Amino acid sequence: MNCLTTPFGEIALTRFPEDPRDQLRAWDAADEYLLAHLAGTDGEPVDLSGTVVVLGDRWGALVTALAAHRPTQITDSHLAREATRANLARNGADPEAVRLLSTRDTPPPRIDVLLVHVPKSLALLEDQLHRLAPSVHAGTVVIGTGRVTEIHTSTLRLFERLLGPTRTSLAKKKARLIFCTPDPGLAREASPWPRTYRLPDDAGAGSGLTVTNHAGIFCAERLDIGTRFLLRNLPRRRGPERIVDLGCGNGVVGTAAALANPAAVPVFIDESYQAVASAEATFRANAGPERTAEFLVGDALSAVEPGSVDLVLNNPPFHSHQATTDATAWRMFTGSRRALRTGGELWVIGNRHLGYHVKLRRLFGNCDVVASDPKFVILRSVRT
Repeated sequence: MNCLTTPFGEIALTRFPEDPRDQLRAWDAADEYLLAHLAGTDGEPVDLSGTVVVLGDRWGALVTALAAHRPTQITDSHLAREATRANLARNGADPEAVRLLSTRDTPPPRIDVLLVHVPKSLALLEDQLHRLAPSVHAGTVVIGTGRVTEIHTSTLRLFERLLGPTRTSLAKKKARLIFCTPDPGLAREASPWPRTYRLPDDAGAGSGLTVTNHAGIFCAERLDIGTRFLLRNLPRRRGPERIVDLGCGNGVVGTAAALANPAAVPVFIDESYQAVASAEATFRANAGPERTAEFLVGDALSAVEPGSVDLVLNNPPFHSHQATTDATAWRMFTGSRRALRTGGELWVIGNRHLGYHVKLRRLFGNCDVVASDPKFVILRSVRT
């Protein structure tokens, strides 16, 4: 746990799930810069008496500091939402002080202050500004924040194109603010999200599938090479199995596996609300409305009953925002071992250099190489 000193008071913050060994902070210099500006340390304080909406608050630092002003948080991340709940409780805030919405929920009808921690995905920012623009009025205070490396000319053009005239601040501690003046008369084109495309005929078990991607999903406009390799090497199984597409993204892997085994029940899990919505759209477009499936937003397999799964298909991420870490992969692997029945299998694809085989052998006691190429390796571990 770390403490962040702000003009609104000192707050104790952690990421989620909390790990005492984790040295990564639950805030960054962009959060500090924005909070200082709101309090008026570089000019007049911002009036926070109206409806305050915070988009992209990564671990709840902003809304925890501003809890007295009863803000609304909008996030695509289940982990960010759970971190916010925990940080509000940790600091003695009223649990009803912050309204928690996902990027799939309807935003407040009127926004007086819009605070945006710029996301890594420019597409997600575009999608959310399209959704929020109708709630913004001429008097809305719009302020973005991010590290210097996260704010590009394309970021500023997006604010300008969808909300109104935009400028930036000077940099402080490698962070910068974005100031946007809303123009209610601005003509905006329709949002380009979600996007749909058909997989090529060389995509193995996924060939010909129709894929839907909501904004913010990895490789939203094409099939990435790792997923393509996995689709070419999916296990061939039959019977009434429960198959988990863990970290499902757009759901193409779970959909392909389910179509190859009509008796299987697929379960699509991701911590991204946008991803699970994409997976559901992809599955329904290819399997039809009547086929049984489950769609879960959550932290790895924490919501799945132990010993209830026959097969887990997993392409684990190895980044958490700007940090390279294997913490997410380890939670996915340990959760898979707990969720699998005896004899159940975990199939993992990853870059060769990540060395997942070491972790899997330690956890399962076994690990086989199913397929490999110069960049990727597919590994299989069996629950004994």
